[in-house]
Formats: sequence, structure tokens, C-alpha cells
Amino acid sequence: MTYFFETYGCQMNVAESAAAQETLRQRGWTAASSAETADLAVINTCSVRATAESRIYGRLGWYAGLKAVRSRKPAAKPSSYPQAARRAQSGAPPLTLVVMGCMAERLLSSLQSDFPLIDHTLGTWRKDRIGEIAAALETPVCHTVTAQAADTERVYQFPAVSHTGGVSAFVPIMHGCDNFCTYCIVPQVRGREVSRPPGAILAELDVLARRGVREITVLGQNVNSYRHGGLTFPGLLEKIAAHLRQSGSSIGWVRFLTSHPKDFSPALVDTLCREPLLCRHIHLPVQHGSTKILTAMNRRYSREDYLGIAARIRGSLPDASLSTDILVGFPGETDGDFQETLDLVRQARFSEAYMYYYNPRAGTPAASMPEQVPLEVKKARLQMVIDLQMGILREEMAKHIGAEVTVLAEEVSQNRKNKMESPAIRGKTAQNQRVIFPGSESVVNNFVKIHLTGLTGNTFRGKVNER
Repeated sequence: MTYFFETYGCQMNVAESAAAQETLRQRGWTAASSAETADLAVINTCSVRATAESRIYGRLGWYAGLKAVRSRKPAAKPSSYPQAARRAQSGAPPLTLVVMGCMAERLLSSLQSDFPLIDHTLGTWRKDRIGEIAAALETPVCHTVTAQAADTERVYQFPAVSHTGGVSAFVPIMHGCDNFCTYCIVPQVRGREVSRPPGAILAELDVLARRGVREITVLGQNVNSYRHGGLTFPGLLEKIAAHLRQSGSSIGWVRFLTSHPKDFSPALVDTLCREPLLCRHIHLPVQHGSTKILTAMNRRYSREDYLGIAARIRGSLPDASLSTDILVGFPGETDGDFQETLDLVRQARFSEAYMYYYNPRAGTPAASMPEQVPLEVKKARLQMVIDLQMGILREEMAKHIGAEVTVLAEEVSQNRKNKMESPAIRGKTAQNQRVIFPGSESVVNNFVKIHLTGLTGNTFRGKVNER
């Protein structure tokens, strides 16, 4: 039998989709090339912004038409789904649709009744039931499953392995969030923080090494608040690095996402300085440059705190890259507050920034705050910060032209003009900079020394250093 996944949102969703696919593969299932030909389609949803949910509603409309064709309903439009029509004509069973993830959790009591085309709804604490759904489809006479039942025990189950192939892998180490930022719905849909036992983390690393993985990213909604017994996040990173060395692992780089500034300790900076397996790239969302707005967001650090952390990182790790998230147009944001954000961006000189304007989420305190900023103002401010950051990015990237860097070669580029050209290899540096260079396909999945020769957009061009 076959499956097809659509995954939206954060890296944790990517990891959880990978874990679900691992479960299906262990049962002998294979991936379908499209939802039209699959026996089971899974949409893993995001709820962080209203636009993310709107996209899912659009996809459900598309799936309604697909399911009608696969079920051979009289009003179906087979011309719109030609592969599905051929599959239905061959006698294949109807498509089973599962919706999982944060949107499924937020709307657990209503989503399936509002959209009857959904066969199963898996909230945050029910994702491990994908195996039961598969069993019911394999032998429908013998198995039934009620996967959309309400969560009575909110116990998050960490998957044993979250990997679908490739040179890189996400490794969840903690789940949930205790911060309750006033604009964020994550604590409501992901629950309180829980940390994964270190033994289970190391066991997953051994599985990934046997599969030839070269790079891992340890994940958490607030990864640096990890605590298991007396083990803190810096201690876990040291344990991971020691284990990789002692086991002769294929894994050569370790990254982590996402850190909260209030938990970014001097001990973590010291660990990054000591441990060469840890990549010199730090994603540290600032969200805003005004202490007044940061307080309204319940971020629990000030503008000065953040700039102090950035200075500590720059002083201790001069080769590190620092990326961030920036939110403009939060309720109560004045022109002066916004100017403070622009000033912070100028001082911090981020290597990358995910920039967006405030989008109210029902059920969060910020949605009912006074002084909501007009949409046209939010859009104008967002464009200003994008223009500023893109200028800084070009200046910072230009400084690296001529440097020699280590690149993890990830894949052969699909953009070659003809088959006679030398393969173009895509990869990234420890600082998370994208690089493309000519080379043999044999270098894929390996670390390569590259001389950076130029820039195309936000991607470095380079050549293999033969020395």
C-alpha cells in the first residue's frame, strides 16, 4: 500500500511527518508519487498564523474533489484528477485522508464535522496512532480505529526515529513551550515542555549513523530550555558530541533549533567554543527591537539583553553566523518602537532573518489588545525592515568571497542546462550559508573544502580546493 504526505510549518512538523512515514515503511508501505495515486494521504498542519490555516482549507477543497473521483461519485470531475481517475478505474479503494498537526489539535472537536471528507484527525497527542490507521486499511474487516477521539491523556510520545533519507536529519529532543508569548498559540496546541531522555536521543543518533547521515539538527520549540533530571542543554550537547566521537559516527555536524534569548546562557556559548562538532550558526529570534513591545509580547528579555547576548556570541565565536525572527506591527507599536527595531537590525547584522507582520491568533492575549496596527502600516513597516536586512545580508556575504570554507555537499543541482555540463553540487557551510560548485557526484554526502568565488543572489559560488 502507498502513502503521500503534505507537511506545512516548522521543522518539528517535518520531523513528525518523517516519524509517521517511518512507521508506515516498517509495515511495508511505500511512498506514492502524488496524492492522486496514494491509498493514504496525510496533511500535517501548522497553526502558528491564520494564513497557514487558510492554506489548509484550500487544500481540503482540492482533496474533496480528489476523493470524489477516487470514490467514483456521480458528480466527480475525473478530468481534473486524471491519475486518480485511472486509479479508480483499476478498482483501487477510495483514498483515506488524515489531518494531523497543530491545526488538527486546535480544531480537534470540530474539524472533522466541518469537513466530513477527513477520515481521521490526529491531534498533538495522537500522532503515534498512524500505525492503527494503517492496520485498519490493510485488513479493514478485522480492524477499526477511532483516531479522532478527544485527548484524555496529554502525554507526548517522542518517535524513535525521525528520518526519511538524505544526508541530514532532525532529532526532536524536547516538545512544548512554557513561555506563553502573548501572540503565540504554540503552548495551546503543543502543551507544556517535556524533555526526551538522553539515552533515547543517543540511540536515534546510532540509527542515523548506520544510515549514513552526516548532519543532525536537534529540535525543540524552545530547545535550550531542555532539562532531563540534572542534565541541561549545554550538557546534552557535550554528551552528544562525546558519543559521536566515541562511536566513530558518520555524523560530523550538530545544529540546534530554536533557541529563546532568555535561556541562552554563557554556559551554552562556552560549549559552542569548546566543541568543534557544533556548527557555528545560531538562530536566536529577537522578534522586536523595542523593550516596551518585548514586554507586551511577554518575551522576558530587553533590547539591551539581546544585544548583550549577540555581543557575547560575536566576541567568543567571531566566525559564527546569527539569524533571527522579526515581527512588526504588534499591537501598540509606534513609529518610535519600529525605529528601534530597525536600529537593532543595523547593530546585530544578522546573516538571515525571517520577517513577518503581526497576524492575530484567536485565543491569544495579543488578539484582544488595544491599539491594533492597521494592515497597510504593518505591510509598509515589513517592507522597510526587509529592505534593510537584505542590504545588510549582501554586505555581509560579500565579505566572505575569497574565503575557504567546509561545505557539506547535499545534492546534485537540478538546474543544469544540459546533460553535457559538469554536475553542479549544492551544499551548505557550518554557518548555514548556501553554496553551489562544480564537482563530481561522488562528493555528495561528504564534507568538501570549497573556495568561495562569487555570489548569485543569496547563494555563494565556489570551486573545490584541490590543495
